[in-house]
Amino acid sequence: MGPSRRRPPHLTAPVLAALALSAATLACGGSGSDAVPPLTLLVSGGTVIDGTGAAGVTADVGIAGDRVVWMGAPGTATAPDTLDAGGLVVAPGFLDVHSHTSPRIASPDGRLNEGVVRQGVTTVVGGPDGYFSPAMIRDLVAAHDSLGIGTNVAYYVGHNGIRADVMGDDPQRAPTDDELEAMRAQVREGMELGAVGFSTGLMYEPGMFGATDEVVAMAAEVAPYGGIYDSHVRNPVHALLDSDREVVRIAEEAGIGGKIGHLKAVGLHNAGVIGQIVALVEESRGRGLEIVSDQYPYDGAATAPIEGILVPPADAPGLDTFTRLLTAQRAPTAADLAAAREELRAAFADPAAWAALKESSENGVDGGFAWLKATGYTSMRVVSAPSRPELVGRYLSELAEESGRDPFRVVTDLVASGEAVNITLGAIDEADVRELMIQPWNMIASDGAWADGSDSPDGHPRSAGTFPRFLGHYVRDQGVLPLEEAVRKITSLPADFLGLGSRGRLAPGLAADLAIFDAATIIDRSDWDHPNRFADGVIHVVVNGVPVLRDGAMTGEAPGRVVRPERSATDPASSSP
Repeated sequence: MGPSRRRPPHLTAPVLAALALSAATLACGGSGSDAVPPLTLLVSGGTVIDGTGAAGVTADVGIAGDRVVWMGAPGTATAPDTLDAGGLVVAPGFLDVHSHTSPRIASPDGRLNEGVVRQGVTTVVGGPDGYFSPAMIRDLVAAHDSLGIGTNVAYYVGHNGIRADVMGDDPQRAPTDDELEAMRAQVREGMELGAVGFSTGLMYEPGMFGATDEVVAMAAEVAPYGGIYDSHVRNPVHALLDSDREVVRIAEEAGIGGKIGHLKAVGLHNAGVIGQIVALVEESRGRGLEIVSDQYPYDGAATAPIEGILVPPADAPGLDTFTRLLTAQRAPTAADLAAAREELRAAFADPAAWAALKESSENGVDGGFAWLKATGYTSMRVVSAPSRPELVGRYLSELAEESGRDPFRVVTDLVASGEAVNITLGAIDEADVRELMIQPWNMIASDGAWADGSDSPDGHPRSAGTFPRFLGHYVRDQGVLPLEEAVRKITSLPADFLGLGSRGRLAPGLAADLAIFDAATIIDRSDWDHPNRFADGVIHVVVNGVPVLRDGAMTGEAPGRVVRPERSATDPASSSP
């Protein structure tokens, strides 16, 4: 199948008509007629930045049900309920195209997704990194529908989840013809359920054992549905450029758009390589391919306590508790942690046990995944060490060089000390963060998990801070981008790419998802030491016409829904937004 750059991308005739009406309405300073339609909610007095990149204008926004139905001069319309947006920016609700919150919001205590709402996000896309098979998506959707959720959710159908389902306990090989056909059938099943596209996590098991041709064959199944390909690339630290070239190849051969997920140049050795990635994307787009990326606005990737990078050997004697804790689905008790720590100290003191642990931690078990193999000492930087502040900002490779020790000995000595030391598993040069951020085809996304607003040290600050950090730190304080362009990157750009074109813009006829924020105060409060603290500066959030955040307080409403691509009549299935 030849290259495809889907039409801009799912702007259907109704959406285009709505945008034309919006432009005419705002140009004449009113509704275009003397009559204002009946409204259920009025957002008054704000500066409307509509998501297209156009300059903001002062206007009221009228909502009826789950749609924006009117935009016009302040003071023209009335409604039974009003949100005061005076001095605030009124924007389309933000779309997080790489989110790990969907499993938690399928539970009663997490369903409102407060940490995401307080960032101005109204739609999250679950299932990145290839995680979800159709069966998993079906279960999550049923839970969302049953419980009610605070944000909208869309889904990718995923390579890893499907491969694990079809190939079971024997994934380190190519699939048979029958297995590949079964996997392709599951991709189609996921698209029939309403997935926006196909995702992979080629750095992780079992996806890492799948060849490029296998991925192309599966990705091609989403083309008739107008779907896209999203990739956590295969080897982003040791073969970054080649891994991103693989995304382009898969997208081109499958005839679909392709997104390089959470793009970054990780590690001391990759500083500056992002320029080559920009050139690769520009060249691909110049050939008519729809290649895009997303990034989170931080100089470090996933975080972990220092002991989290240890991989016990298979059937390692004396490490039973530690091994169990690595796969436990519950929080460890104090007794568990004490027992695991003693097991590790004993292993560190035994030369043979230490050598075996080093081998499995650096190379994986039987060729499997290990963080030290995937990223390495030159990519791991200390981000938090309350009792050892002098370590913060130092790479593990630097600590080893300065002390003349084996880098794995540096790790085990830190673990043995019992002190809390957290690291980022993929450090990024700040100059590269900014260079990528300004590219017009690059989106902002969190790669975040559910955040609870507490002072817990667990997690990554992106979960609670991505979008306010982007708009506050980088846009307002650093001037990296104009505000209107920044808003486009988190609204219409991702909505169009995913085929959710009635979201991501503010115009009559389109979805009533709104983020209303104070451009002068919006900022993240989460950091490496307190990654769960909620952000500041988002005042009101409206999801499907219903306020879920009002005057900075959660309302308890749960109007979110599972959203599906808005397909044309020629697609094999059609969905409502």
